[in-house]
Amino acid sequence: MIREVQSRKDAAAIAAIYNEYVQGTTISFETSPLSPQAMEARIEAYAAECPYIVWEQDGELLGYCYAHRWKERAAYARTWESTIYLKEQACGKGIGYRLMEELIKRCREAGCRVLVACITQGNERSCRFHESLGFRQVSHFQAVGEKFGQVLDVVDYQLTLAPSTTRA
Repeated sequence: MIREVQSRKDAAAIAAIYNEYVQGTTISFETSPLSPQAMEARIEAYAAECPYIVWEQDGELLGYCYAHRWKERAAYARTWESTIYLKEQACGKGIGYRLMEELIKRCREAGCRVLVACITQGNERSCRFHESLGFRQVSHFQAVGEKFGQVLDVVDYQLTLAPSTTRA
């Protein structure tokens, strides 16, 4: 059920899942839907460097999960941001948890030291979900986003995958 993303095959289904969040929620700060072509390019860029996996069941893609570099500068190279989106009917069935467990495992194996999850304040389901996986809240940015006429806060959650070898 969990497999590697296939950019050409999966782009339209991933775009459809993502665009539901873009158009109907403040969970994503993106404000315009992505075309399958734009999503395919994004998938290829992220999957070239970091793990990107999907949940497929009976030929239907129900969710996806990936990591990408948290910041561009070299000093952040082993700190990645995690992202997960599921079709609404897939929520609450353990699919997201199993996807994230697999992503965490793959990130650790690929040398990632820290995973960061950036969550819109008020998305309690996502906060509880990440906490259940061992993430802890490490920041709260106030009024950094605006969507649907709302000014939105962002909280960051962090999961340390490998201990730091030195401290400055």
